[in-house]
Formats: sequence, structure tokens, C-alpha cells
Amino acid sequence: MAIDAEKELNKEIDGNEELGMNKSNGEDVEGFADEGYRVVMDNGFEGQDNIPFNDEWRQEEPGDIEFENQNSEDEDSDFMIDEDNIIEDVEVDMEDFNLNIDTEAKFNGCQSLGGQRNEDGDEEEDMEDSLSDDSGDNRKRREMIKELGKQTLCSAGEVHKVAFHIGQKYKAKKELKDKVDLHALEIRRNISFTKNDKSRLTVVCDGTVVLNASGVGGPTSRKKVKGKDVNPDKVKCTWKLHASRSSEQDYWFIKTYNQKHICLQTRKIRSCTTTFLSKRIMDQIEANLGLPVHALQEQLQSTYGVSISEEKAFRAKALATKNVAGDYVKQYAALRDYVLELQKTNKGTTIKIDLVSEPVVSSPTRQFKRIYVCLGPLKKGFKAGLREFLGLDGAFMKGPFPGQILSAVGVDSNNGTYLLAYCLAEDLDLYSNSNFTFISDRQKGLLPAIEQLFPNAKHRFCIRHIYQNMRIRFKTTEYKEYFWRCATATTIPEFEAVMVELKNYDIEAYQWLLKIPPHHWARSHFSGRAISDMLLNNLCEVFNSKLVKGRDKPIIICLEFIREYLMKRVCNVMKVLNKCQGPLTPTGTRILEANTTIASKYHARWNGGQKYQVKGPWNDQHVVDMEKRECSCRKWELTRIPCEHAITSLNEMADNNEKVGELYTYVHKVYWLHTWKEMYSFKVEPIKGRAMWPKSDCPTTLVPPPHNKAIGRPKKKRRITAEERIEIQQRKRQANSQSQNDNETQSLSMKFLTVTCSKCKQKGHNARTCKAKYGN
Repeated sequence: MAIDAEKELNKEIDGNEELGMNKSNGEDVEGFADEGYRVVMDNGFEGQDNIPFNDEWRQEEPGDIEFENQNSEDEDSDFMIDEDNIIEDVEVDMEDFNLNIDTEAKFNGCQSLGGQRNEDGDEEEDMEDSLSDDSGDNRKRREMIKELGKQTLCSAGEVHKVAFHIGQKYKAKKELKDKVDLHALEIRRNISFTKNDKSRLTVVCDGTVVLNASGVGGPTSRKKVKGKDVNPDKVKCTWKLHASRSSEQDYWFIKTYNQKHICLQTRKIRSCTTTFLSKRIMDQIEANLGLPVHALQEQLQSTYGVSISEEKAFRAKALATKNVAGDYVKQYAALRDYVLELQKTNKGTTIKIDLVSEPVVSSPTRQFKRIYVCLGPLKKGFKAGLREFLGLDGAFMKGPFPGQILSAVGVDSNNGTYLLAYCLAEDLDLYSNSNFTFISDRQKGLLPAIEQLFPNAKHRFCIRHIYQNMRIRFKTTEYKEYFWRCATATTIPEFEAVMVELKNYDIEAYQWLLKIPPHHWARSHFSGRAISDMLLNNLCEVFNSKLVKGRDKPIIICLEFIREYLMKRVCNVMKVLNKCQGPLTPTGTRILEANTTIASKYHARWNGGQKYQVKGPWNDQHVVDMEKRECSCRKWELTRIPCEHAITSLNEMADNNEKVGELYTYVHKVYWLHTWKEMYSFKVEPIKGRAMWPKSDCPTTLVPPPHNKAIGRPKKKRRITAEERIEIQQRKRQANSQSQNDNETQSLSMKFLTVTCSKCKQKGHNARTCKAKYGN
């Protein structure tokens, strides 16, 4: 699994903005506070705390490992799996996502690569309509035009897609010039405009042909003028086209046309420009934005038969991508309109835009800093899920204005991801006495922020990030096993016993791990109010992996990618829900059935009251209190699903003719199928196109944040750690050595292993190099 690491956020908020009231629904868009961290509730209450929202919360501890959110092809040796909390997520296909909100974007028709719509038929019909007079002269003229409009062979004996004939009509000069450029590309000859004014357009072929004395192309005599070869026998090509119009309101008609070429073809065509090629490949880029430049270059050269450099193909693809995906800069100006449309269609949505403070109040532009979105339907669905548990993380954006997509992800009734907000977890109805539980990647500044804003909230650390820092000093797999046993122990005595074993194995590792408070990472110190015993921040990792194809888009397209993903995901979960049967979700059913199978190996003893003594294999003995619905193993308390000891006690109660009821009634309502359906009964509403968005009344225009482009090619893959790089190289060396020396004797390498001295019992050296002084 790829783990995210985030760079620093923008510095302390020093500017805010309040957008105008949405006239359609009366909801407003609020700005961030200038100093502090504001929480806006649905009832209008604003909680203000004197805590600057600055860069510190995204900084890592010294020695922390930085990751980038993208799956790596190399397997991690420290891969951890929490089998009790596997994230169940549905597949959402976003391959067909495409959006362009630029109003200046032009539609080029349903043309394919190298093709063009044939408008000759329409032109001929228009021409016939203009000559609909029944006079004899007009009838003869119509017959002549129809004869000229038939397909004819060119000088090379070919029929081209773009053909001209005398009397052909065009509405605008640009239409005719575009057709001339396409014709030049088809016949592979350079054509220039010798006359180009408001009423006339003359086009000639620039090709030359060398004639010998007999008038046939061949070798001729040459002479030098000022040291340069000059051929006096060169003549111009005879191809020519002339069009004109009578007035500015009239159509353009072709008056003169000579289609014969006597020049040779060439592979360097001036009309084959970047703009021209971008229009030709628009449909292809729209279908596949990841088309390699080299493949596009080969396809264009094969289609048109001309020379196209890789740089020109790259520029043509960039321009076509800009027209398909939208302009990065222009979308910031339309961001306020998008916010109003989103709030109008999705009731209860809270969106905040944070801006950089502008020293000049009368400035017509304001610089964008960040945006926060919490969709109303997702907020209601999260409350219906009855589980106060959130994962916090972020992922890098890959466009020309790189930033981060911060996310707050919850857990649904089937242990699947449920996105609540993206950018920052603010508008969650969290009061200062809220009992939420957060899990993050151990960001340095996030700890004091949560402790001061929400003193009653719990904060867990992703244990994979802790182990990543641990294995810098302690590299062997034994440390991983000890750490995993400490983290998964559900009782404090069991936790302390494993810690003693680690202390006896390596006291330095014990002291290092002891510096991290266990209530952040050990199940034995978790409370049961989160209704989850998750140890890994897989919630955000799963969500971040879905955003890989949307992180390099312009800002509004990126936000729409997330919204459409959420809209599709709700539909896919509903399809799974309609197939489910029984009172519990599939995950709740699976865990309960597994505990029921294990419970068959246990037996219970009743004390005559509400408590039972349950004993099983491996001296596993615990006490179950049915009145409080607790077990001394604490599994029932952490997950709210009856453990094997509780199920054994229920079986004993049934044998004693007590009223037990259905087994699922002892499971918390979080895992009930009805709760799962209630969460996804709130749908993300679709929005209209750019032309129908409401207009913001704010007088200023948003501009993108400044960005200094880094040297080199932008990185796309996840940055692996130094330890992972060493392990990859080691595996490659081992694979190469095995392939080369299959029949030779191999020896186990001691590299990266810590040795222990047999004299002083210290690590890092052996007895031969020991410098300790001992008597004989």
C-alpha cells in the first residue's frame, strides 16, 4: 500500500473573504477567520478558538519518512494487514469522466483524426437555392455548377477529401482558409496567400519544378552568382485559387481555380502547425488523455505523410488537452460561480474559500489560497452512520499550481470508506466536548490542534508510519513482530507482557517505543466509543488512490472529479445493498460468523447472576458481564460485536432456558443493514453545465496562487524510502546471483544484520573487535 506524506501547507491564514448571498436559496459562502480556527455549525453557531491554523500540523516528526500518494509497483516488506478491519470498498469506474467548463471552448464537430465533415453537399444546396430563378440562364448556370461540383481527379490522379471547384460558396473567409490549409496537408505541398484582404483571397502553390531544354523535368545547367548556385530554369507551379465577394454581407465564391500541380511533393508543410494538429486530435485526446507523445507523433506522420517533430506533437497534445480539460488559470475566475451552483443543488452544503490578504483594498483581483467543501448529503449520511470515527490525510496535486487535497474520511456500516469533507475537517458539528476519534499519520502540528480544540476527542496514530520510523534504527523483522503484538493486544496485562519481552530482546527499541504514548497506537489503551479498533489509516489511503487520475486537473475539474466519484460510489453501494439479505451488513455477518465458529471450542460457567466464566484452549479464560455487555478481553467493548466468549455465554444462557433472542440484537446498530441503507439514502445531487451556473456578485476576480516551476520533469511516482530502496536492490542482487549460480553453493548474507558481542553482550561488534577490558 502506498502511504501519503504531505508537504507543508500554506502559512498562517491572513486573509478571508465572504462571498455574496446565493439569491436562489439564501445560503452564503463563508470565509476562513483571519486569526484562528473557526467551526461553523448548522445552527449558525461559530466557535472561535485562538489557535492559528498554520504549517505545523502537516510537519512530520524528525526522522519521519515522506511518501507520495501513488501506488508503487514494488512490494513493501513492512506491509501490515489488519485482518479484523479490512476496508470493504466498491469499485467506481471514472474512465469516462470528462468535463470542460470554459465558455470559450469551441466544438470541432464529430471529426476523427485526419477527417473532416463534408460540407460540399450543403454548399451546393445553398448555391442552388440562391439560383432558384426559373430563367433559362440560371438553369444553364445551375447545370454547369453541378457538373463542376462532381469529384474529379487531381494532377496526381487522386481524389482528395478537400476539393475545390468554381462557384463554390463559403460563409466566411476563415472557413475557406482552413480548408486550403487542410488541402495543402493532403497534397503535401506548401501553399501561400498572395492576396488577402476584405474582399479578395488569392492562393498559389510555392512549389518549384526544374525544366530542361526540352521542357521536361531533368538536370539543367547551373551558374554561380556571388558564390551561390542559381538555376535560371526554375518555374513556379501552376496551381492557383482565387475567391472574392461583392460586399461584406455576401458569401465568398471561388472565381478562379487551376488544380494542376507540376511541382514535387514535400514532407515539410507550413500549414501543419501546432494549432492545426491540436484541432485534428481533439477527439482522440478526449478519449485518452494519457496518450504517449511518441505514439501520437507516429500516428500523425502515418496519417498525413509529413514530417512532425516530437516537440510539435507535444505542443499539439498540450493545446488539445487544454481545450479538452480546461484552462488552469481561467477556472479560478469561475470558482465562485461553481460554489453557488454546488450550494444551490446540494442543500446544506458548506463551502469556504480562503484568500491571501491584499494590501490594496481596491485591487480588482484576489489571490486564491484554499477551498473547503462539505457536501450536505454526505454530512447527513455520516450522522446516520452512528460512528464518530474519522481519518485525516492528504494527497498532492500534480498540475501547474500544485497543492494538496486534504480529506476527512469516515467508516460506513460495512467498514467501507465514507468521505465527509475534502480540504479540512471543520464543518462536522464538532463542539469542544465532542467525543470524536481521529486517526492520522502522526502529523506534528495536528496533535496540539486537536487537543486544544477538542479536548475530549481521541487521536490515534497509523502504526505503519510509526514502524516506518522505527525500522530506521531497528531493521530486522523481529522488531516488527514485537511491535505488531504490542499494538494488537486488547488488554493492558497482555500489552505489558509483550513490552517486557521486547525489553529483554532489545532495551533500546523498548525505550524508543515507550516514548510514544500507548493510547495513540495500542488497542489495549483504546476506548470503545469509536466502535472500531482500527490501527491503520487505510481509510484515507483507499480514497487517495481513487484520486490519482483527478489530481492533475484544473481546480474545478478536480473538485468535480471528486463529486462525481462520490455520486457514482453511492450508486454502486446501493446496488450491493439491494442484493444483501439478513439483519447485518456483510462485514458484520462475516465477523459474527467467525466468532461463532471459534466459540464452539469454549465452554461457560454461570455464577447465578449476570456474569459468566468462559474458558477455552491455550488457557484462554475471561469473564463476561451480560448486563453491561462487556468481556474482560475487551473485544466486545472495542468493536461492539460479541466476541467468542460472549457468544459462548449466550449459548449457556439458552441452555438454561433464559430468554436470549436473536444473536444480531447483541451487535451494535452500526453494523445493522438498516443503518447502512440509511447512510446511503442521502444522494449527491448532479449539477448543471457552466452556462447555467448562477453568477457571483463579488466584484473581485480570483487568480491562481504563485508558483515557481521546479527544474526537471514533474514526479509522478511515490517516493520510496531509503530502506525500501536498499531492500529492492538487495532482492535484485539475490535474484541475479541465484540465476547465475544455481548450481553453486550459496551463503546467507549478514548485511544489515546487527551482531551481538559474546563478551560484553553489546550490539554493533563481535568478540574479536571488542574493546572492553576483561580479566582472564
